[in-house]
Amino acid sequence: MKGKYVELTSDFVHPYRNQGGFDMICSGRDKIETPEQFKQAEETVTKLDLDGLFVIGGDDSNTNACLLAEHFTAKNMKTRVIGCPKTIDGDLKSKEVPASFGFDTACKIYSEMIGNVMIDARSTGKYYHFVRLMGRAASHITLECSLQTHPNITIIGEEVFEKKLTLKNVTDYIVDVICKRAENGYNYGVILVPEGLIDFIPEVQELISELNEVLAQGNVDEEGLWKKNLKEETLKIFEFLPQTIQEQLMLERDPHGNVQVAKIETKKMLIQMVETELDK
Repeated sequence: MKGKYVELTSDFVHPYRNQGGFDMICSGRDKIETPEQFKQAEETVTKLDLDGLFVIGGDDSNTNACLLAEHFTAKNMKTRVIGCPKTIDGDLKSKEVPASFGFDTACKIYSEMIGNVMIDARSTGKYYHFVRLMGRAASHITLECSLQTHPNITIIGEEVFEKKLTLKNVTDYIVDVICKRAENGYNYGVILVPEGLIDFIPEVQELISELNEVLAQGNVDEEGLWKKNLKEETLKIFEFLPQTIQEQLMLERDPHGNVQVAKIETKKMLIQMVETELDK
């Protein structure tokens, strides 16, 4: 949309060939929504005389690709838009695309690291390790790493959502497993958690929805009067969370309007809640 581009010549690409990452042309987080943005995209591809436009990325990027394709078609433009699934979360798949590239590599690397943590946990015999894995809206990486490493506990976001589990339900489950293992002399273990777990819990989803409205209206004040805009049950959930998580839930949303789950320390939240229950 901004008309920034580089020509991918052989000399330009050569230093990056056969390497992972996307630092060659970097990554963008723009979301195409307004008429002005569509107009900018239209002007850019016309100026560059593009026959085709590849959009490489996850679900949000491919949504952009779809919207651009429809817009260009409506304008009878020659530019064809192709969406290429690229997400290590593994949440873009079909019969033709069983796995988007990046998923397999990420799972293997993470699994090796988790395996090392598991050996360390067994060696010391006195620690529980909470491992947070990527996956904002899908737990595919967490599930695959669990199948490869067999940790003591794996929390799957989709399962939490389907069973309508609360934060307390999840906490109690972890505490029960830790206590059962302690009875057998095992005071150590590894617990896998998807980074987007907090976004899968129905009661937290409602909380985030209400917080989004509060933030959009700009009614947040240091005295906490804004909390009156929350429903009674929602406020109880908010105040049940550790202070650090409350603050992180109030952070600015990403360009797509999503809570920045990568900045929410889910594992620390669970650790604090589990510690509180164990102390009882």
